[in-house]
Amino acid sequence: MYQINQNKLVNLQDNHKPRLALTLGDPSGIGPEVILKALANPEVTQNCDVTVVGNRDLLLRTYNQLSLNGNLTPLVNPDRLTVIDVPLNRKIEGEIVIGTGNAASGAASFAYMEYAIAQTLAGKFDGIVTGPIAKSAWKVAGYNYPGQTELLAEKSGVDRFGMLFVARSPYTGWTLRSLLATTHIPLRQVADTLTPQLLTKKLDLLVECLEKDFGIIKGRIAIAGLNPHSGEQGQLGTEEQDWLIPWLEKERQNRPNFQLDGPIPPDTMWVKPGQAWYGNSQIQSPADGYLALYHDQGLIPVKLMAFDRAVNTSIGLPFVRTSPDHGTAFDIAGKGIADATSMQAAIHLAAELVSQRLTTKN
Repeated sequence: MYQINQNKLVNLQDNHKPRLALTLGDPSGIGPEVILKALANPEVTQNCDVTVVGNRDLLLRTYNQLSLNGNLTPLVNPDRLTVIDVPLNRKIEGEIVIGTGNAASGAASFAYMEYAIAQTLAGKFDGIVTGPIAKSAWKVAGYNYPGQTELLAEKSGVDRFGMLFVARSPYTGWTLRSLLATTHIPLRQVADTLTPQLLTKKLDLLVECLEKDFGIIKGRIAIAGLNPHSGEQGQLGTEEQDWLIPWLEKERQNRPNFQLDGPIPPDTMWVKPGQAWYGNSQIQSPADGYLALYHDQGLIPVKLMAFDRAVNTSIGLPFVRTSPDHGTAFDIAGKGIADATSMQAAIHLAAELVSQRLTTKN
């Protein structure tokens, strides 16, 4: 779990605790359940003010269903929460069914996101924690976005943004930070999408994030190769020889405060993080940040190590945004067995990052 620096939190700008908008996510999925479980823990909201953006009636429906099913995990009564009811068409609200993602649930989750973004940009909140949504439900509802990150970037008017996955080991306390250079695109498009210009943009974001959000002004970043064995000197792919290695050499000259390791063969880059995560005493200084070149290259190891506690963090936005690193899990929605650990971690990390940013401004 993320530990928040108490000294930072008592000296915030305007003397307020981090104000977080917590979107319900897809109301047919496990978002409402993990929110009710996460907010039942008083430690989660001890150092931040959380406002749920969604629909109180839908939260109550989930609360009542879980209570009737004999849920053993503590739940917070929605009547005790600060909830902003986002208006929904009655037809849409009536078509929302727990466990079944559809156009209605997609329209609802999109409306929650739009409201939270608008209010945050207007200064009502310092950051957003988003419940999980189903991209397929957004699509059938008429919203064609690869994911929430792209919507956040569009509404914020930024074209430099990235998906950073953050997790703190429960065994050692070491923090894993993994940034994806490319995200939701087909695998066959990855090699053509990757360019020196794109990687410079992503590396800029990672360095800025380490400095601004985590206070790391000198550190190490590990950068993955694209091909098996990083191309084996051109025998298994030429991208490393053609442009990745020359690009990296130039970046080393431009960033004297950071040691840039790579391109590291993808099959071995995650050995040290795994050792650092599980407490291998032989580990030699893991990196402060990892830059993976495509979605599964970065997320398979993150999910193996930290599936129940990793946090998806959007960087490059004018405000903090975090999200649990799991989906809607329609198959278990309403059954009371969803794990709220990642949601709790997302709230803790959002509060920590807001605190860091406000302290830096002061």
